[in-house]
Amino acid sequence: MSLNIIQLNKVEEERKLNFLEEIIENDLKTGKVDSILTRFPPEPNGYLHLGHAKSLCINFGLAQKYGGKTNLRYDDTNPTKEDTEYVDSIKEDIKWLGFQWDKELYASDYFDQLYEWAEQLIERGLAYVDDQTQEEISKGRGTVETPGKESPWRGRSVEENLKLFREMRDGKYADGEKVLRAKIDMAHPNMFFRDPILYRIKHAHHHRTGDKWCIYPMYDFTHGQCDSIEHITHSICTLEFDVHRPLYDWFIETLGIYPSHQYEFARLNLTYTLMSKRKLLELVQKGLVAGWDDPRMPTLCGVRRRGYTPEGLKLFCDKIGVSKRDQLMDIQLLEWCVRQDLNARSNRYMVVQDPLKLTIINYPEGQVEWFDCTLNPAEPEGATRKVPFSRELYIERADFMEDAPKKFFRLKPDGEVRLKYTYIIKCEEVVKDADGNITELRCTYDPSTRPGAGEWRSVKGTIHWVSTAHARELEIRNYDRLFTLADMSQVPEDKDYKDFLNPDSLVLARGWAEPALLDDASGIAVQFERTGYYIKDADSTPDNPVFNRTATLKDSYKPE
Repeated sequence: MSLNIIQLNKVEEERKLNFLEEIIENDLKTGKVDSILTRFPPEPNGYLHLGHAKSLCINFGLAQKYGGKTNLRYDDTNPTKEDTEYVDSIKEDIKWLGFQWDKELYASDYFDQLYEWAEQLIERGLAYVDDQTQEEISKGRGTVETPGKESPWRGRSVEENLKLFREMRDGKYADGEKVLRAKIDMAHPNMFFRDPILYRIKHAHHHRTGDKWCIYPMYDFTHGQCDSIEHITHSICTLEFDVHRPLYDWFIETLGIYPSHQYEFARLNLTYTLMSKRKLLELVQKGLVAGWDDPRMPTLCGVRRRGYTPEGLKLFCDKIGVSKRDQLMDIQLLEWCVRQDLNARSNRYMVVQDPLKLTIINYPEGQVEWFDCTLNPAEPEGATRKVPFSRELYIERADFMEDAPKKFFRLKPDGEVRLKYTYIIKCEEVVKDADGNITELRCTYDPSTRPGAGEWRSVKGTIHWVSTAHARELEIRNYDRLFTLADMSQVPEDKDYKDFLNPDSLVLARGWAEPALLDDASGIAVQFERTGYYIKDADSTPDNPVFNRTATLKDSYKPE
């Protein structure tokens, strides 16, 4: 079992129950329910993002903890925005996070039943067909301070309403010409009770039902009834739906069906991040990012391509907890969690991104030594890789300074450092071109300082390197945050959210790597020693390997 999983289990044992766990444990203790059944109900109109990861961890996590199950149910009631592309991507993301649903279901599975219930409401005088425009309906609802105005069509007879509703179903009317509304209370203090729309006309091809329907139910007339049909015991959603809950309950009680109940938790808000599907779609459509899976995107396919791990995301969701109060979470905590997981599991390799040639003048020409180097320091007795060492090397240009300050412990004229895993070297000569630019360092090595042989002596500096004759050239994509504004919910009125796109969110570079890197088959991001975590990208070819930066090696952030 990996270190991060052990830590996660320890956290689980030590922390107090959150409010959802308290509710579930009480429901099981009192016999209100015999077993737990939750659901994850995405609308297939986009790709899942980090906010969905929190919901997935809550819904699947609670079911797993209490021996229950979770259904995957697509809320596919808006055919103009939905597509099988999104359906497939959602399933892939859920599996990648390590969750498995019990049943794969769709709101469209229940269209016939929802239609029957709508007719029942009409027959009981609790629903009517309205001819008003959407603008007239919105205006007629009034405000929080003032009651709404009843529709002139509210008094239609049951017979006329049934006739018109069936004609709507049969395609007699155009989009927007009529809607079906519940007849509740136009003066109700909860605006959602002011005769909510139950069905609207949409002559659009549905990804599953084809052209069978041209009327589609609204969210509030779909969600609770679908939960009830499936006997969902705990319908868990984000806090913005708390005002919908009374209407959720009203439909279930009025129809006399299984009493599912809704519970709300605070959604995930993350610094420097947008999680609006509409705005993310705009970024994709306008080419401001390379697609839904651009590693800068907060989509699950995006962070997966960036190298984030399911274990890192789960650790993050566990640390932020479950509450009923909205708060802005620091993206550094997410990065810290990913780094914690990768630090325990990633293989290490040496890669130079800004090369400076270094020649060891007393090393035999043509000689090559292969050093056995540990892949992961967390497993010192584990797998190793072979690293070639030769007379001509590359080091990072930043690891040499000609006029070095006193506490500069890397290479300097007449100074010594250890080349990681190998020998101590001393800088004997600095070679420059006609413009005064440093082009080469000429050094000597001390053969007696080979690890495991001779008399050990230490120096304060250790730097990484690669053999020029063996190095493999890489394309490196150094990713950073997509936006420069910490709280993207606070975009000034005179600005557009796109004004805060970070121009340095992607910086391209070249790198020279030890050859073993290209043979890594671990499936997770590796550590470029002293630099950061990187993962091989799908754009890679044999002639041009591409690596994406997952996270920097460390920062000053420390979680509470």
